[in-house]
Amino acid sequence: MRAKFAIGLIISLTLLAGGRAAGETLPLSPGLIGLDSDEGEALLFGAEAREDYLPLSLQFVTQQNQAFCGVASMVMVLNALNIGAPEPTAWKPFTAFNQENFFSAKTEAVVPRAVIERMGMTLTELGGLPVSFDLASSVNHASDSTIEDFRHRARDAIATDDSFLIINYLRSAIGQEKYGHISPLAAYDEDSDRFLILDVSRYKYPPVWVETATLFAAMNTPDRDNENKSRGFVIVSR
Repeated sequence: MRAKFAIGLIISLTLLAGGRAAGETLPLSPGLIGLDSDEGEALLFGAEAREDYLPLSLQFVTQQNQAFCGVASMVMVLNALNIGAPEPTAWKPFTAFNQENFFSAKTEAVVPRAVIERMGMTLTELGGLPVSFDLASSVNHASDSTIEDFRHRARDAIATDDSFLIINYLRSAIGQEKYGHISPLAAYDEDSDRFLILDVSRYKYPPVWVETATLFAAMNTPDRDNENKSRGFVIVSR
């Protein structure tokens, strides 16, 4: 099993590196550990919960514009769950979700594409989208939760291959630039108490390991675009 994971890790790291836009990513603050470092790779090998890592990394996409972090995150989750997708003309006869065919009349009823393109999406809107694809969704505002509850629920979601967790957090609160952002979590290392964020803005930052306390604080921040409710996390499952 370890050898199989090692092979998968090499493939996924190659894919993640290939998703990097030209040029250098921004430097990481001292509290973050990049997955593309020796320490970051070691954390992944030793992680107690990492079942979501391979399916997400193999379906990794970089958000196609700076407002599509939620769209890109959902596309990764939909493909990782192997949900039946519309047929993209360019890939015919093969099917997969992308950041164009993701949109439908059902998603428009939750949050119009024009709104997302202008201002991204809120946690509430993100949590409403899985229903458009007949999936279950649990929306959790950090202010209504605790760090212990988040750690437990996130670890459990990551440890199974039929549920995925997407976070909505304030970048500046973890030492990044600088506004609200959305990305999936892919692994949890108990010894360091860190979660791995597969950042969909691959042109800006690599996937990073962040301490649970720091991550929870970044989610427990008000979002003025969502009636000043706190950010938080969404668990998507079949």
